Amino acid sequence: MKTKIIPLIIAVLSACAVSAAEVKPYPSDICIVSGNKLGSMGTPVTIVHNGQEVKFCCKPCVAKFNRNPEKYLKKIAPKGGASKKEDPKK
Repeated sequence: MKTKIIPLIIAVLSACAVSAAEVKPYPSDICIVSGNKLGSMGTPVTIVHNGQEVKFCCKPCVAKFNRNPEKYLKKIAPKGGASKKEDPKK
């Protein structure tokens, strides 16, 4: 049994190391849900959602975020997406 678990643990840890390098940093010092300054409610809570680091002022904000992540992720989406940078002649 141990011989099957060890390679699995190594594979999981390797995947975590690779994905950590691809995580986009959170661009603000404000909670994405409440608008409170990070740290105003104690130590901020950090999660990674689909490759995007997201920071919250408290755990209840994480629960709110998880109910409708796209609503909140719009707040940190880059302004003027790639489609607006395309050549208008196309």
